[in-house]
Amino acid sequence: MDEKTADLRDLFVETTGEEAVTESQTAARGSLSAGDADDDAVDERLAAIVGEMADRDGFDSNLPESDLCRVVRAFFDPDTDAAGPATWSAAADAAVAESLSADVDADAVFRARLDLHLVAEADRDAPVPYADLRALVSEASAPDEPAAADDGALAAALPESVEPETASRCRRVVAADLASRRVNHRYRDAFADLLTDAEISTRLAADARRDGLEEATEDLETDVSL
Repeated sequence: MDEKTADLRDLFVETTGEEAVTESQTAARGSLSAGDADDDAVDERLAAIVGEMADRDGFDSNLPESDLCRVVRAFFDPDTDAAGPATWSAAADAAVAESLSADVDADAVFRARLDLHLVAEADRDAPVPYADLRALVSEASAPDEPAAADDGALAAALPESVEPETASRCRRVVAADLASRRVNHRYRDAFADLLTDAEISTRLAADARRDGLEEATEDLETDVSL
């Protein structure tokens, strides 16, 4: 190993923290890497949270657990322009529906999201201000079940141009927000913490190591063999 090669290798080790340059190349096929183990742990935890929610509240959605987990992952996927509560849309629901194992439409994904307390800002767009909508839903609800508003009563209280399907959708959004607030947004925050910490932070760390290595070596000759 000549002097330039040694310098380049030392920079690699210092920047990445890896002692062996060829470690990833020599791993046996089928072996379980640390990354695989982390992914498995995230999958198990995600399924456990979804299962706990289903047992606690019951779901309107009839999607299998694997598809429900896929909906959660999609909602927080940083590689998707529609990811997250600020930018999610009905088009994103349709896109997720196409990726699921079940033959479902965008409305099924919408219902699943609300079961999972994943309410987007666009969901709160209503024919009346959202605060007024919450009040109307409460007025249209049974006294002992604030979240169980009657769609017909709510539609009658909204402007005449509102379709019954829109009233039903508005009622479901308010009910999901209420359900999430009752548990102090525990499940929604658990999803965000789990997927953000496990995926985004790891990706950012990898990007930082790669960028640091590129910066450190940009002035060195790269036609050398490790």
